[in-house]
Amino acid sequence: MSGLLTANYLEKVYAGFLGMNAGIRLGAPVEPTEWTPEMIQDVYGDIKGYLKDYKTFSADDDANGPVFFIRALYDDAKNRELTAEDVGRAWLNYARDGIGMFWWGGEGISTEHTAYNNLKKGIPAPQSGSTEVNGLTLAEQIGGQIFIDSWGLLFPNDVRKAADYAEKAASVSHDGNGLYGARFMAACISKAFSAGSVEEIIAAGLSEIPEDSTYAKVVQAVCDFYRAHPNDFRLCRQYLEENWGYDRYPGICHIIPNAGVCILSLLYGEGDLARTIEIATMCGWDTDCNAGNVGTIVGVWAGIGAIPDHYRKPINDFIATSSVSGYLNVLDIPTFSKSLALLGYKLAGEEPPVELAASYKEEEIYFDFTLPGSTHGFRTDFPFKTFLRHNGDHGFRRDGSLEIFIDRMIQGEKGKVFYKPFYRREEFNDEKYKPTFAPQVYSGQTVSMKVYLEKIRGLEFIVTPFVRNSFTKENLLLEPVVLKDREWNEIEFIVPETDGALIDEVGIMIESPSPLDNRGFGKLYLDEFHVSGKGRYSIDFAKQEIEFLCVTPFAHHKGQWTLEDGKMKASSQTDCASFTGNYYTRNVRLKAAVLPAKGQHHALVFRAEGILRNYQVGFDGENQVSLMRNDFGLERLITVPFAWKHDEEYQFELVCEGAEIHFAINGVDVLSFEDSRYERGMFGFAMNKAGEALISDIFVEEL
Repeated sequence: MSGLLTANYLEKVYAGFLGMNAGIRLGAPVEPTEWTPEMIQDVYGDIKGYLKDYKTFSADDDANGPVFFIRALYDDAKNRELTAEDVGRAWLNYARDGIGMFWWGGEGISTEHTAYNNLKKGIPAPQSGSTEVNGLTLAEQIGGQIFIDSWGLLFPNDVRKAADYAEKAASVSHDGNGLYGARFMAACISKAFSAGSVEEIIAAGLSEIPEDSTYAKVVQAVCDFYRAHPNDFRLCRQYLEENWGYDRYPGICHIIPNAGVCILSLLYGEGDLARTIEIATMCGWDTDCNAGNVGTIVGVWAGIGAIPDHYRKPINDFIATSSVSGYLNVLDIPTFSKSLALLGYKLAGEEPPVELAASYKEEEIYFDFTLPGSTHGFRTDFPFKTFLRHNGDHGFRRDGSLEIFIDRMIQGEKGKVFYKPFYRREEFNDEKYKPTFAPQVYSGQTVSMKVYLEKIRGLEFIVTPFVRNSFTKENLLLEPVVLKDREWNEIEFIVPETDGALIDEVGIMIESPSPLDNRGFGKLYLDEFHVSGKGRYSIDFAKQEIEFLCVTPFAHHKGQWTLEDGKMKASSQTDCASFTGNYYTRNVRLKAAVLPAKGQHHALVFRAEGILRNYQVGFDGENQVSLMRNDFGLERLITVPFAWKHDEEYQFELVCEGAEIHFAINGVDVLSFEDSRYERGMFGFAMNKAGEALISDIFVEEL
């Protein structure tokens, strides 16, 4: 594993993940099969940049899978080899039934939908994705290779291990050539860390699959065609259409034609990331999947400098994912890249660099801007006067910072520079893959940052920390700071109360009292942006909305969840649950008003590490209350008598500290118990049987 110890491992992981997302974003608008290469050419010509200007791009299955299926390594295979069943459990734990994560195209049509249903029925992986259970057509659709990028990033220069883990992960839903595609792509990504050429990368992929497989044959066929006709990718695409096209392979989106496009774009792209993802997109078929896979490969191989600004800047280090955790769905790409790199070191049995370990804070927001070009999703509302870019100089800039260039600001002008810890529907152009969000910043937490001023002319520069109320859109301003020139100014504040509303911006307001004849001109450098401490907040449903089929800020799993008279209403013919909050919350006091209208089970959920890993406490049958532990199946830990009635509102209060769990109703202690199975997680509400309930007056205090 000596290759893992190269100084640029983290940087190449970052480049690969950015390249993947650039490819997905480029290809997504022309993914439907109506977009033939001819139509793409007619409408867009020779593609040289993004086809649509998204306000915020919502990730699809091509990004969701690489982000969440590797959580099997955190949840189950922590200190042992991965199994297919581990990844199957990650599917069930992070994917909401019928919404987000992947394409829910129907059982027998969508491979992933079919595999998910198999898992729900108790058919374990890898049987859940096998040809014997699902048939060859479903088993060999493209999903086998589109979820595997992270496995290649986790095992640099270890192509066999990358391929083995990718195959285990892909076997949850695929078989046959679907598994060969997973092995091939993961091996290519792994090899890209050290390969001398694109051809060497492809050879590594071929070394991990049977040479008599259809997958290997299409790869070899495209390589042979390229050697004979190296200057016309459209000629090669026509060759694929005639010899390896969709008409020869059944199903919605077979892996073989798209594998051909991936090889074509790698070869004709000649190691240029932009041209590679452009060719993959111009070839049609499954454009976002193909451009995403080759974007990862070339991103790793060519490095961060190979991603042109016009592909990188719109990403702005952020993707919105679609799991059950709204907190994890606000994904900062540098932070995620650090988590992948740290996991890679762990899997290799190596100690990570001290500076990498110190710069990653799993349970907090911490942005140090050390990765080349990183912006951590920061935005400005006044780009005419405040330009944002990364500055990687050394010295006083602390090895990287966010540069804010201020262009001739005068008295009365103000510009915000901020991070978005929470997203609303208005930020998106469409409903793709239904992302839901839980804020990453809450009232009561501490925000700190360092700001360096390099004044060129004008009077003083003033920054005022602020957060924005997502309901009223009001900027809640804290104490202004007059910046000292040519030194680091340390800024710290407590996030103010928002009275049941959520926070969707946190940052600084910049202004200068400079007059017209001496306008404010200079640079600010923002560094070490940190959100820490315990949140203390309420959720007022009169200030929430239904967005992406969910009540903000919750992610719903089954059931119908609506707003009614300032309350959240849950109704379901089966079990259902809803989740929100910081995924890493440990000790907490939760309060909520619960009105059980129908059914026999109405519970608070807490320390939820996912849909099937959590605690539940509340009404459980007639005249009793139970504390349950959910570990892919519910177990009653303690049951006590309690007389309760339908259509009567009750005040639930939970206190969870360490292993101690205390639950009270209407101010009266009902039960206490000790259990240490789960140490952290989200909170929410659940009904384990058909029922209806109204929830309101939520209060959360991290202890």
